[in-house]
Amino acid sequence: MTTQYKIPVSVLVVIHTTALQVLLLERADRPGFWQSVTGSRDADEDLLAHTARREVLEETGLDAANYSLLDWQKTNEYEIYQSWRGRYAPGVTHNTEHVFSLCLPAPLPVTLALREHLRFEWLPWRDAADKVFSWSNAAAIRELPARAAH
Repeated sequence: MTTQYKIPVSVLVVIHTTALQVLLLERADRPGFWQSVTGSRDADEDLLAHTARREVLEETGLDAANYSLLDWQKTNEYEIYQSWRGRYAPGVTHNTEHVFSLCLPAPLPVTLALREHLRFEWLPWRDAADKVFSWSNAAAIRELPARAAH
């Protein structure tokens, strides 16, 4: 049996409304840790937009094809938390994250992947930026007003 390691390439998808309400999800494996949609690329995915659409559907039940998914052409590199390194091949210590946003007309109900998330909240962008645990997620949310203006 071959071990299937996670690929150290992921997406961050900031889901927001036209009024800049941001959807946050509370991690099931870390209660109190809030984030936007995130997830690693699968081996068979040739485009990161496929990864972004898949992760949005898996984590929220929303079909990104029905809304405006924007690739920011922005990456962040960060050190993988020690507690999560066992998911990756031996020696892998860093991940490259590709940033996307998904604009919805209004806050919508979501269907959570219960193994991954406990709750969701729609918050004004400033409050959302202050609540997320990841520096890259906070930075993306803070950049959202300028991105949405274009």
